[in-house]
Amino acid sequence: MAALNRIIIDTDPGVDDVLAMLLAFAAKPEELEILLISVTYGNVEVQSCLRNVVALFHVIEKEREWRKARGQLEGFEAMLSSKPIVAVGADHPLEDEILMADYFHGIDGLAGVHTSLPHLSPSDAWKTLFQPPSANASVDEVAEARELASPITSFRASQVPAHKEILRLLKESPQDSITIVAVGPLTNLALAAAEDPETFLKVKEVVVMGGAIDVEGNITPVAEFNTFADAVATACVFALTSPNPSSTMPPPPLKLSTLTPYPRNLSRRLKLTLFPLDVTTPHTLQRSHVSAKLDPLIKAGSPLAEWTSAFVHKTFDKIESLTRKQVDPGLELHDPLTIWYMLTRSAPSWMLAPKAPEDIRVETAGQWTRGMHIIDRRNRKKGGISEQVKSPGAVDISNPMESLTIAKDDDEGHAPGDNGGWLSLTKGNRINRIISSPGEAAFGPYLLERVFG
Repeated sequence: MAALNRIIIDTDPGVDDVLAMLLAFAAKPEELEILLISVTYGNVEVQSCLRNVVALFHVIEKEREWRKARGQLEGFEAMLSSKPIVAVGADHPLEDEILMADYFHGIDGLAGVHTSLPHLSPSDAWKTLFQPPSANASVDEVAEARELASPITSFRASQVPAHKEILRLLKESPQDSITIVAVGPLTNLALAAAEDPETFLKVKEVVVMGGAIDVEGNITPVAEFNTFADAVATACVFALTSPNPSSTMPPPPLKLSTLTPYPRNLSRRLKLTLFPLDVTTPHTLQRSHVSAKLDPLIKAGSPLAEWTSAFVHKTFDKIESLTRKQVDPGLELHDPLTIWYMLTRSAPSWMLAPKAPEDIRVETAGQWTRGMHIIDRRNRKKGGISEQVKSPGAVDISNPMESLTIAKDDDEGHAPGDNGGWLSLTKGNRINRIISSPGEAAFGPYLLERVFG
């Protein structure tokens, strides 16, 4: 039976990224096919992110062996049936040579787990898997070196840049058959879109964890980390949702990037579904739930429970050090929420903002507002009639003040007093923003049950 959803995960593994991948890997083959893990920088440097991905596969294989020896179901069927490609992508933002990592998740991205639990970390031999072979090496020598380099059999290492793997998979697949789930900075996606926009637009949907709309940011007062890390890349990807991508592209000149502009006439618009902090933050994994689920498994010898517990509990400690002592601290499940959406997207409780799709734009140049997600909060109505996308059960909440001013584009496409074309039906982005899920309190226990049984 074919998988309901074929996905690419673009990620910068830290703690919640790893939890998101665990949830995806633990799915049934008929639920998800994981084609590619596209690795980018973000929480830490890209090579540390790659190490965390390889370590995840390594620990899952140990976990499956442990479960098999106990006569249990081994699990992680979607990972096993997919045998995803792992490809390394961008190591810095489009317009900066300096990495924006804040190391909230520790210097290695997983709260020092490679140091604290060395017996659960793979040897460094895997690094050769991602390096081009010597020009003088024979086919047999390359094969032998690869076999020695990695006893891990649950993924396929690519020596091609991640954004090119994304384009290859889209090119070789029917239109609307692959969804990209992006839970890190959008640099890899921006590179793919710039290199071959028509192939990139074959994607069914791009699901993005990023941004803050009506809540404060988590890296600055107004910005969420993934967007802040590469605001230019986010703006470039968002622009593909627009009837006129040039209307929301970052202003030239670009200092470092050599990306070419999008063609004037593209065949279709990008469908992009956004999970901002507004909806992700209330979904938490409580320390008490983690302890209740994992402690008995650790005592029984579960490698995965020991490994996961180590970095999750260290993260709880970090949260408390930055806030106040809590009776039962919670880890915000930002990235895993996007995988829950992929597994349950037909549920009517996944609701879009009432006015979806919304013109959400990204600030790329502000000294203090870089990465801010901006919407037009003026009580002015767009000219003409716009098409509205409704989620199941969504209610249209109209604003009576909108009828006070009806803007019409002038000959140059601008309404009076509307710099930037916010009131134009031919300009601006078209973003589908998720505002509710099947249940904030239900998600943490659901994740633990799906991963650990």
